[in-house]
Amino acid sequence: MSSVRHFTLVFSRCLFHHSKSASVNTSVSLHGSQTRLFSTTKSCMTVMPAWVIDKYGSNDVLRFTKNASFPVINYPNEVIVKVFAAGLNPIDISMRGGYGAATLSMKRDPLNIKQSGNEFPLILGRDVSGIIMECGLDVKYFRERDEVWAAIPPWKQGSLAEFVVLSANEVSHKPKSLSHIQAAAIPYVATSAWSALVNTGGLSKDNCDKKRILILGGSGGVGTFSIQMLKAWGAHVTVTCSQNAEQFVRGLGADHVVDYTAGPVEEPLSALEKFDLILDNVGGDTERWALNLLKPWGGAKYITLVTPFIQNTDRLGIADGMMQTAATLATKALKHLVKGVHYRWAFLAPSGPALDEIREMVDAGKIRPVVEETFSFSQVPHAFEKVEKGHARGKTVVQISKGGDDL
Repeated sequence: MSSVRHFTLVFSRCLFHHSKSASVNTSVSLHGSQTRLFSTTKSCMTVMPAWVIDKYGSNDVLRFTKNASFPVINYPNEVIVKVFAAGLNPIDISMRGGYGAATLSMKRDPLNIKQSGNEFPLILGRDVSGIIMECGLDVKYFRERDEVWAAIPPWKQGSLAEFVVLSANEVSHKPKSLSHIQAAAIPYVATSAWSALVNTGGLSKDNCDKKRILILGGSGGVGTFSIQMLKAWGAHVTVTCSQNAEQFVRGLGADHVVDYTAGPVEEPLSALEKFDLILDNVGGDTERWALNLLKPWGGAKYITLVTPFIQNTDRLGIADGMMQTAATLATKALKHLVKGVHYRWAFLAPSGPALDEIREMVDAGKIRPVVEETFSFSQVPHAFEKVEKGHARGKTVVQISKGGDDL
């Protein structure tokens, strides 16, 4: 047939891009039995607009380019997402400065084949909301043009670009009730909270009713999401925050608020009924007194998202850092286990299935996005400055729907 061209998928490095311009329906024969249709343009994209860093440092290392390498599908379970909006988090500020450089490089290149610094140019941004533009051959749950959202693992290229490639297991269909800007405010903090409260803490909608939960640092991204999810599940939630954030967290559903600026926060907390679970988003010396607030010998858990794992591996190397981390965790866990409470660390675990459940709560009106401010793609350095100041009561979101053409 003269109207049909045949392509070989092996070693393909191109996205067959959907376009409103004239296109050709192209069939690809797979092992002589399956046929897959693509809508393709006449040209193949090899570069894209993105904000990148070429070295670690302060805000001046951010650089806009129209020649960032276009993401490609290397595994059959991957998808390419066209980014409509990207959310920024404090981890983006830390990664810009070199946080996790050694550890994340090991994850990117476990056999240490590539030269040091191969992560550059590095694209930051851990939240994404957009549409799927291409699916790998093993992807069954998604189709091209599906609206999706995801939290991007820190070892992968981020969302401050026109396109990003992700595993289908990390992606979920976007809530229908949210715009892309609103959706980009949720995935990273949501999956962090889910990892801590569900995967590590063992909480669920079926066992959370009337449990007493304390959130240390309740006005941040993870804290504000956790308040809403726990209240949707019927828990009693106490949070610590500054006085000027009290009305904000109460508006999200917090039952009791303690102002940490009014004096030693452990004193008013000690006067309250003991808790079934504590989520610590603060770290520091909170471990010294926080575990005394738990109900002993009843399965109560202290869970912190502030761990020394990355610092240890960056400072000591992978092997020694992991040994130091394991020794620290084991020592602390045993110390508190003899007192009748459980000590746990939690880590981000990007998960499409978790976002599926979170999507249902969002569309049911039980969780709402908290967007502090929205920036255009040309204003990414200003967005970083906003996050770095650390006073926001919601997510800073970058709108990328124009793909950077407005720069």
